[in-house]
Amino acid sequence: MDFTVEEMRQEPEGYAWSRFGQPEYTNWLDESMSWKETCYIGDWSFLWQHRFTGPDALKLISDFTVNNFEVFDLYQSKHAVHTNKDGKVIHEGVLTRFGDEDFMVHGRGGFWLAYNLEKGNYDASVTNEDWFMYQVSGPNALALLQKLSGSQDLADARYMRAVTITVAGHEIFALRQGMAGEIGFELQGPSSIGAEIYQAVLEAGRDFGIRKMGGRIAMINHLEASFPTIATDYIPAIFDEDMSGYREYFLSSMPPFAKPAYINGSYDGKDISEYYRSPIELGWAKVVTTKRNDYLGAEALAAEKQSPKRVLRTLEWNGDDVLEVQRSLFEPGEHFAYMEMPRDQRGYMWADRVEVDGELVGVATSRGYSYYFRKMLSLATINVDHADVGTEVEVLWGAPGQRQKAIRAVVCPAPYKEDRSRGQLG
Repeated sequence: MDFTVEEMRQEPEGYAWSRFGQPEYTNWLDESMSWKETCYIGDWSFLWQHRFTGPDALKLISDFTVNNFEVFDLYQSKHAVHTNKDGKVIHEGVLTRFGDEDFMVHGRGGFWLAYNLEKGNYDASVTNEDWFMYQVSGPNALALLQKLSGSQDLADARYMRAVTITVAGHEIFALRQGMAGEIGFELQGPSSIGAEIYQAVLEAGRDFGIRKMGGRIAMINHLEASFPTIATDYIPAIFDEDMSGYREYFLSSMPPFAKPAYINGSYDGKDISEYYRSPIELGWAKVVTTKRNDYLGAEALAAEKQSPKRVLRTLEWNGDDVLEVQRSLFEPGEHFAYMEMPRDQRGYMWADRVEVDGELVGVATSRGYSYYFRKMLSLATINVDHADVGTEVEVLWGAPGQRQKAIRAVVCPAPYKEDRSRGQLG
């Protein structure tokens, strides 16, 4: 099957973010405040999980992952990024070491590693796992989980390290992380006990103002905290001819009605590769090692890291211009493209042109409304010579061939929200 930008611009059926559960549990405004004021529980159990074991498991991972593995302790996790030969992101996710020869991959990257395990000569094996993954994050998250588990190890947990705790009589893992830019832990364990764990957290959380995170708001914390997401901020680099074998392998795991990506917005790329991104462009330069050149994409990434052309920033959209877009729905004639609140629910890579004096200087993605900041925001990969904080730009709203609106915007840091996820807890 051939894939084109035109085909990916066809509208998907249904809402992509239904994988997080109900669209709303209280309401999305209330839920969006939880990770700043109290805490939330969010369900990421839909992520694929692959477990790699054996003497060559780490060599396999190293050959196809940009990270440095000189230090990789037991129960440590890494944001693992996998790139093609040109240094463009194929997949990324969380990689955890549970033993000397025992590694768990959460996310699509497990398929890429499993494919290369089959094609290569590695003394390793892979199994599909079925774990629950519940994020508990916000100012009250630590106190809640300490009361629930009675564990003091949580306060001593280092960032991206897992500790074992007991909840509802079950020993599970609590990985310290911070996808919302706040103190957070991801609770992990076999799905057979997932419902018990979820209910125990909810019951204990009543005294701490816990909220369930619904699908409408789940990706706003990625936006505020600057966590670019596959198929939303970049298209996976699997559509080149040399990736046809892997593409067929990966798509065989997806429902037959689903496309691997959907595209919308004013950026009028002619080839799918124009929607690829490197880890440098996505703000992940720090995980890209240049201490070795034996992984796929190493040469291209070393050159780009030394002299990047585009970097990741947040754009703060002008409120009056946004209101003009919304106002057009109440006026006769052609209206502007609907600006979903708080953000697109279909799962597009909604890519919009970022311009200065009509010249393309970047691409905006993940547009969403932050109720906490009362701002319309987006992420943007932007040329370095227009990336200074405070630079004024315009975002072109509206797909090619439709009515379009130039929306004023200001370049801001990424993350936009202060990151309070790291540091000592005790």
